This record gives sequence, structure tokens and C-alpha cells, in this order.
Amino acid sequence: MNALFHIVDRSEWLSAVADYRAASLESEGFIHCSFADQVEGVANNLYRARDGLCVVELDPAAIPAGIVVEDSYGTGTAFPHVYGAIPTAATVAVHELTRAENGDHRFTFGGAGAAASSDR
Repeated sequence: MNALFHIVDRSEWLSAVADYRAASLESEGFIHCSFADQVEGVANNLYRARDGLCVVELDPAAIPAGIVVEDSYGTGTAFPHVYGAIPTAATVAVHELTRAENGDHRFTFGGAGAAASSDR
């Protein structure tokens, strides 16, 4: 499976010690993720007015929880969902979301990442 990406408030991600649990894990039973080509659309559709976000790149092989690619809401597009906590050690890189002049979030995979620290 290709890398997974999770959009999250930078401070929330950095406060996770060993495992990360998004609020959606309790409310929906899974953590929402995206593939690289889905990140911008999700950021602009769901987080347009939010700043302070980052995009965490995850190695799916390092996540012991089940990962299912599915269209949970009948939109015609399938997204990866992680059915359990995400170990922070599964972090490959933390990417910035930049803004275009019109305010759109921009994400460029392959050049916009900072290598993960030894504990992330």
C-alpha cells in the first residue's frame, strides 16, 4: 500500500507520545487518512479556514491496526481509514500545508516534507 497522509493540527500531533488517537477514532471507529493526490482536496473542503495544520506522512507497514480503503459516505471516492491508534513511530515525514494567493491550501508531495525526527 502507498504512503498514507493525515491532516492534523501540528500541536495535536506533536503532543502524541507513543500513539496518536484522533477524535474520530472514538466517534467513528477509525482515523481518516488520504493518499497523496487527495490531500489538497480534503484540506480545502474540510479545513479551509484552519491554520496551524500539518500533513503527517505515514508508513502503512508500521501501523498494526487495520487499514481499509473505502467510500464510507457514498461520495464515489475511497479513502484509507485506520481502525486503531497510529504509532507515532510510523511517521515518515511531516509536511507543511502552504497557502496560495486565493487562500487555498497547497500540498506538494515529494518536496514539501521535513524528515521525521527519531521519535516521530
